[in-house]
Amino acid sequence: MSRRSSALWVSALLLAVLPSVLFRIDALLSEPEDAPGLYGLVTVYGCRIDLYVRFWDSALRGLPPYSYGGAPMIVLAFAGWYASLRKGRDRLGRIVARSAATALLLPSLLQLLMYALDPRCTDPWSSAGFMDLYVLAPPILVLLAVRPHRRAFVRRGRLARTAAVVLTVTATLLVAVGSVPPGKVSADSELDCAGFGGGTVEGLRKDEKEFLCRVRGYGFFPGEGIEEWNETSDRIVLAQGHHLCGLADRHGGDIGAPAVRDAPHASLLPALASLCPSVASRQAVEEKQGQGERAAYVAGKERACARHPTHRPKIKPVRQRRATMSTTFWIVQGWEDGYEGRTPDLVEDLVGSEPGALAIWAADEIGYACVTVESYTRRPPLETRGWTEVVEVGYESPKGSLTLSDGGGRDVQGLTAAGPGHYRVRVHLRGREQVYQVLDPPDGAVELLVMVFPGEQKEPVVHRRPRPARPTG
Repeated sequence: MSRRSSALWVSALLLAVLPSVLFRIDALLSEPEDAPGLYGLVTVYGCRIDLYVRFWDSALRGLPPYSYGGAPMIVLAFAGWYASLRKGRDRLGRIVARSAATALLLPSLLQLLMYALDPRCTDPWSSAGFMDLYVLAPPILVLLAVRPHRRAFVRRGRLARTAAVVLTVTATLLVAVGSVPPGKVSADSELDCAGFGGGTVEGLRKDEKEFLCRVRGYGFFPGEGIEEWNETSDRIVLAQGHHLCGLADRHGGDIGAPAVRDAPHASLLPALASLCPSVASRQAVEEKQGQGERAAYVAGKERACARHPTHRPKIKPVRQRRATMSTTFWIVQGWEDGYEGRTPDLVEDLVGSEPGALAIWAADEIGYACVTVESYTRRPPLETRGWTEVVEVGYESPKGSLTLSDGGGRDVQGLTAAGPGHYRVRVHLRGREQVYQVLDPPDGAVELLVMVFPGEQKEPVVHRRPRPARPTG
C-alpha cells in the first residue's frame, strides 16, 4: 500500500467523523438550552420524487454503517480492500472499496440532482450549502485511494466519459441555480388585501390573492399569518396551496382526512378555504351543523332554568331579569364602559367587586347557571331561606352602566338603577354542592339571585355560609 493511498484513506476517515465529533464537543461544552441541534423541514412542492429520495436517504442514514458520516462503511471498505491486496487480489479490493464509496455517494448525489432540476422543489429557504458538498469528499477520497497508478495516458471508456460529463453538467447547474432569486413575496398593498383597490399584482385570481393574504397575515387577517411561510415566494405558496387543495378535493373537502392532515405542507390548512371551494363548502356545512348543535345544547339549558319558579321579591324592584348564563373559568362578570377586563377577587368564593367591575361564581370552571337579577332603588329585605350561601359586598359605580355578561354573548343591563354612585350587591346561591359532588351535574343545578341596591357600606357581609358536609361512614 503506497503512502498516497494511506494518506487518502486516513483523510477520508477523518473528514467523515469530523462534523459528528465537533457537534458532540459543542454539545458537551454548551448549556442545555444552548446546545446545538439539527433542524429540518421536509417540504414537497408537488415533487413526489423528492419525497421518495428523502425517505430512502433518511432510512439509509439511520443504519449503523452510515453513522458518523459513514465512517464505519469506510473502515469496512478499507479492511476489505487491504485484505484483498495482501492476497494479491487487487481487482476484488477495488470492487469492495468502490462499492462502499458508491453506497455513500448515491444518496447525496440524488439530493443534489433534485436541487439541480428545481431548487424550490427541495427547499425554498436555502440553496445547496457547504455541507451538501462536504459529504461528497470522503467517498471521493476513497475512490482516489484505490485508483491504480498509471504510468501513461489511457483513454477512458465510454462509461467513464459519460460520468464525467454528467458530473460536470450537474456542478454547472448547481452554480447556476444557486444564483437564481428566491421569487417575489408580494406586499400587503400589492395584493390589495384590504380591498381598497390599487393592487399591482397581475395574473392572480381573487381567491389566490385572498389565500396569500391569509397566509401572510395581511389586511383583514392581522396576526393570523403562517409564520414559517413569511419568506417563501408567492409562486411556491400558491403551488403548495393548489397541491393541498387537490388532496382535499379527493377527500370531499375534508382537511381532517389523514392524507391531507399529514401532508408535508399541511401548515397551510388554516388558510386553505380561501383557495379551495370544496374546503370552504364543507366548512360552511360543518359550521352550520355546529351552530345547530350549540343552539340545541343551549336550549336544553334554558328549558331547565325556565322550570325553576320565578323569584317573588318582598318589595317591588325597578327591574327583574332572568337569564341562562354560561361561565368562563368559574365566573360571570360585570363591567362598566371603560373598565372591561378587570377580575376582582371573590369574597367567600362567591362575589367580588372593585370600581367598575363585578365577578360572581357560577360554575366549576365552565358551565351554565340560572341567574335572576333584580335592581332596586332602596335596600330590599334579607332573604336566606332556600339558599345555601348569601354574601353581600359593596360596589362603586363610576358611570351607572353596570352590565352582567357571560362567555356566550348574553348580557343583563341596567343593574345600577340609581345611576353612578355606591351600591350593595347581594348574591344568593344554591346548587354549588351538586357541581362539586357530581361529575356531570344536571341542567339548571346552579341558581343565582343577584340583588343590586344603593348603599354606602363598603365592607362585605356574609349572611349565610354553606353547612359543612357531614362525615360519612
